[in-house]
Amino acid sequence: MNNLNHLLKVTVAWTTIAYVVCFAVVAFYPPIRELFFQYALHTKIALESIEMGVGNFISGLIIWNILDVVFVWLFAALYKAIK
Repeated sequence: MNNLNHLLKVTVAWTTIAYVVCFAVVAFYPPIRELFFQYALHTKIALESIEMGVGNFISGLIIWNILDVVFVWLFAALYKAIK
């Protein structure tokens, strides 16, 4: 893992693409959230309201990118440390 910067850039690109697609799907078809909880997580949750705006989009995108960069950096550090 000599090229950590490249790996982190790819992580940010992948996270951004996945986040934009998921946000758009939920924006165009809001019931997908309840369906996801019901069929993927095997739980039933009644979501009363959906707050979707530019501020939520940007803050969520930033949060997910930061989390993913930290996780991938940790993976790379562990990969280098464990022989």
